[in-house]
Amino acid sequence: MRDPKSSDYFFLVLLALIWASAFFNIKIATYSYGPLTIAFLRIFFGAIPLVLLCYFKNIKIEAFSKDWHWFASIGIINLVIPFFLIAYGVQKVQSNLAAILMASTPLTAVVLSHFFTKNEKVNLIKIIGVLVGFSGIVFLFSDNILINKNNFVSALLILCGSTFYVIGGLLTLRISNKKNENVTASILIWATLVLFPICMFIEQPWNLSPRLDSTVSVIYLGIFATGIAWLLRFYILKNNGLVFQAQVAYLIPIFGVILGFLILNEKITYKVIIALIAVIIGIYIVKKSSKNKLV
Repeated sequence: MRDPKSSDYFFLVLLALIWASAFFNIKIATYSYGPLTIAFLRIFFGAIPLVLLCYFKNIKIEAFSKDWHWFASIGIINLVIPFFLIAYGVQKVQSNLAAILMASTPLTAVVLSHFFTKNEKVNLIKIIGVLVGFSGIVFLFSDNILINKNNFVSALLILCGSTFYVIGGLLTLRISNKKNENVTASILIWATLVLFPICMFIEQPWNLSPRLDSTVSVIYLGIFATGIAWLLRFYILKNNGLVFQAQVAYLIPIFGVILGFLILNEKITYKVIIALIAVIIGIYIVKKSSKNKLV
């Protein structure tokens, strides 16, 4: 891997901004669309740039090969379920809270990787990082101004969504010998196929009269926050490696809180700030402990 250039840092910040912007766009999308429709359209529009990339790079898409069951399983666990849970939860929870809750993903990954992988065992430093990070999440749930009995379950569902991301990531290790572009395109295709009939039957989106801003947000979520973001992630991984790309985890919750405030005028309480700091410190401690293994 080459040493990072100024352009690499630009792309890293850009990736963090795109992923962070997903949260307020999900919120806007919920003004007109149901969570299943949001998840389906996001995955459908996200698949387009990935499929095109595979076509132009002559990368075979193996969605319907002998490993189809892995692609289907990962598509459901890593895309369908979390996208639905996040969209469902954001209906009643501020987008900035969703950004912080989803930032727990690297912390959850440490815990699950200890039990389901051979070379990612926890140590004292990792345990401290996980405890610090999750203490921020627990503290966030004590914010009665933003999380109350009316949206407590919604916040928990978002947290569950982050866990399914991790489980999906662990399943992806089963097909780690395949090209990233092929894997991502294949799981997006399967996620689209799974969600389409469910979405049509339950929410019947053809009966909707959506607002323009909600429609623009759904399209943005698919093309940019899913498709383009994954392509950008591939570029960073290829040129700078996993250690450099992992730094995006620090930026997403920060940008998510700022964008929620600027775009949607969402409240930022002192508990939000404390929780955000605790989560970022927790992620930093975990990443610091894992750095030597990732190089």
